[in-house]
Amino acid sequence: MFIRNERSIKEFMSLYPIVSVLVIINIILWAINDLLQLQIGRFIEIYGIGFNAAIADGQWWRIITPIFLHGGLMHMLFNSFSLVLFGPALEQMLGKFKFILAYLGTAITANIAIFFLQPMNYAHLGASGAIFGLFGIYVFMVMYRKDLIDQSSSQMIAVIVGIGLVMTFIRPNISILGHLFGFLSGIIYAPLLLRNVASYSPWIRRRTKFAADDDAVQFDPNRWQRKKRIPPFIRKNLLWIIIGFFVLLGILGRMGIL
Repeated sequence: MFIRNERSIKEFMSLYPIVSVLVIINIILWAINDLLQLQIGRFIEIYGIGFNAAIADGQWWRIITPIFLHGGLMHMLFNSFSLVLFGPALEQMLGKFKFILAYLGTAITANIAIFFLQPMNYAHLGASGAIFGLFGIYVFMVMYRKDLIDQSSSQMIAVIVGIGLVMTFIRPNISILGHLFGFLSGIIYAPLLLRNVASYSPWIRRRTKFAADDDAVQFDPNRWQRKKRIPPFIRKNLLWIIIGFFVLLGILGRMGIL
């Protein structure tokens, strides 16, 4: 479920448009604010960051806008990388509309919890609540909908979620409530979101210019060679590579580098 077989960025974007748009928004807003340091970027951050006192004063949009803002390059890359890794399977399974509901719904739920449980001077930003919401949906699959997830993916999710929850408590400047309530809301919303869905299949393809015409031969004799573009060592050790990535981020965070 989590090994990407797309042949190009264009193909990935055509197959998973919602994931692609969310990642593009993350990158654009980071570039405007941090890379280019444009004045409009400062304006977006000032009026978009989640700030409890401002929300209490009627600026309700701050429950939504922090989902698309990030505190630096590594924060943006971490959430975007997680979305690219774990989002496509859910987007295919749920469909565009329900995937948007899952992503935004879990993040908004987490931000509402932050508003009620954190002090008025508390500020936050980032898509981590949404990412942990996706984790929560996968964990529900592992526990109650094993027909939707294979064994190797279940093991990967268990390890990644375990590492993510541990890092939540040991890394500095982390919204613990955002992570926890995003995760819990994913589990709570999963029964409704997963109703009448089929398991993920990497061979399901939308009609795009990458697909053959109806009158053409549908079998691609080179598709097995394309799969081998991912080096065997990386494919066999993908889980450990991901674990190492998360551990490295945790170590750099503790050292104050991130």
